[in-house]
Amino acid sequence: MRIRATVAAVTGALALAAFAAPAAHAAPATPYTMNVSFSKLKIASSIKVGTTSKVSATYSYTLTHGTDVKATAADFFSDAYLYRGSLDDPTATVEGDDFATCKVATSTTLTCTGTVDIYPAEGDLTAADAGKWSVAAEATAFNGQNPSKPDYSKIGFKEQGGMGTTSLLRYSKLTTDAAPEPVKKGKTITVTGTLTRASWDYNKYYGYGAQSVQLQFAKKGSTTWSTLKTVKTDANGKLKTTVTASVDGAFRYVYAGVSTTAAVTSGGDAVDVQ
Repeated sequence: MRIRATVAAVTGALALAAFAAPAAHAAPATPYTMNVSFSKLKIASSIKVGTTSKVSATYSYTLTHGTDVKATAADFFSDAYLYRGSLDDPTATVEGDDFATCKVATSTTLTCTGTVDIYPAEGDLTAADAGKWSVAAEATAFNGQNPSKPDYSKIGFKEQGGMGTTSLLRYSKLTTDAAPEPVKKGKTITVTGTLTRASWDYNKYYGYGAQSVQLQFAKKGSTTWSTLKTVKTDANGKLKTTVTASVDGAFRYVYAGVSTTAAVTSGGDAVDVQ
């Protein structure tokens, strides 16, 4: 989870100063609450993450500011991020590589867009991170202060949580193989497959057991798929069932997904019935 260095210099310094300040001394200056609010945040309802490739999810929101806020200044920054737990004391966060890009909409509003960026190969996530996350937005105005040696009392900051939710899902894969091919009408067709999902702890795909998967069939030349039966994966994510050959067509497996793992549909495997 990346933290942009500019804001981190302020928030990190504040945390250290508060921790190190002797009880007998005055508390260090802190940023003032900026006259800013956030609304209309949009982000995908779920984000599928595999084992190696960087995943970026786009968000957008409206930033409303008072006339006393220089929201177009070069040292005004804003972005959105994911968090778990409480906003004040999150147990985990997922952020972007860069700040949001904000454009003037009216004299007091900006429309902002950006991304949260996830690098599974670098250990950004573990299995415990799969599931629902909350979304927050923040803005910082340095007002000409040097981030390395600022007067914190002259820096504006605003943070707003509970703006929405999204789910980080483990990417899944599914295969289908129908045999024999060709097959005589009335004979048995065996349909096998494998359901796997990403492990964020080991950066590999492993079989996903005890999952219900639908077997579907579409007649040759048709785009309509009908569900034939539900099959459960074994401990290694393997699928196996049989059907009776009737007409030419294709078979596929369909997995609906769960709260931690993405839905997936295999490619169709065609069978020639003679």
